[in-house]
Amino acid sequence: MIRQTKTDPHHYLNMSCLSINNRIISNNQPCYIIAEVSANHHHEIQEAIDLIHIAKDCGADAVKIQTYTPDTLTIDCDNKHFKIGKGSIWEGQNLYQLYAEAFMPWEWTPRLIEEAKQADITLFSSPFDNTSVDFLGALNMPAYKIASFELVDHPLIARVAQTGKPVIMSTGMGTLREISEAVEVLLANGCDQYALLKCTSSYPALANEANLARIAHMAETFQVPIGLSDHTMGSTVPIAAVALGACIVEKHFTKSRSVAGPDSSFSMEPGEFKEMVQAIRIAEQAIGHVTYDLTEKEKSSRVFRKSIFVVKDIAAGEKLTTDNTRVIRPGYGMEPKLLDKVIGLTASQNLKRGTPLHWDSLS
Repeated sequence: MIRQTKTDPHHYLNMSCLSINNRIISNNQPCYIIAEVSANHHHEIQEAIDLIHIAKDCGADAVKIQTYTPDTLTIDCDNKHFKIGKGSIWEGQNLYQLYAEAFMPWEWTPRLIEEAKQADITLFSSPFDNTSVDFLGALNMPAYKIASFELVDHPLIARVAQTGKPVIMSTGMGTLREISEAVEVLLANGCDQYALLKCTSSYPALANEANLARIAHMAETFQVPIGLSDHTMGSTVPIAAVALGACIVEKHFTKSRSVAGPDSSFSMEPGEFKEMVQAIRIAEQAIGHVTYDLTEKEKSSRVFRKSIFVVKDIAAGEKLTTDNTRVIRPGYGMEPKLLDKVIGLTASQNLKRGTPLHWDSLS
């Protein structure tokens, strides 16, 4: 399964692709940009609806939600195993409390699908257990996302793969072996369209933890589109990821970080998200493709290169020397590399100072 070869981020000749709602995602297509709603609905359906339309206005290709309840993810228990420890923005809560605050009511999903259709933006979800897979399947989800923490949940991955829909799988906290095993589960259960996301599962993550160099290695190893699920602040890291070959960028998205919520503190506000999308599109234009053809402006600028000129009057029959001939700008004369060949030759006609030198001026 694993093929380890060179890591050039833009030349995966055998890379597969996937298609979500007829949008091709691959290394030779524009980056697929996902606005992750997560818990930023704040238990208000209108907030979730607003985020769908705002994401479209900001240039996102898709909006992603999450489908779980506290009871589908964990149990309500206060012993030490279920408490969130120090160093986390959710310190002191137990898992059940966190998920109760963060989950999106499932009954909203049909309405949100309809709103996404009206906004002309794709909406899909992350399921977290078999019941959520079945629920989303009945709603004809166009794709599924496997969250980083579910990378080792092989039964869930198998159930999602069996839907026959494209899968995007985050790999935060995953070792190469764990990622490979999860991919094998996808393949063994009939999934032939999938992408992997490099992810740092810290909230927020620091730029020096991003390890974007892994993007190129993952692409060469798995030969599928590789993207970034990003939890750093700002847009620098995702823009850099696109320059390194990321085909997908996913960022948490909120109307305002000033509204408290489980994910607010590390989510992008609309203005920031729009600027990121615009910067990614500019970066893609700058990356381009491998070519040594000149732009039209470069062609017109060639005249300001250096060439061989007469810098002192030369009479017919007089020899060219380093005193009367020089390599200077502009570029109307012979190429500088020919200087050694013309020095010592004889002028076939009178040559005025400032004349570009050409072979027809020499005997």
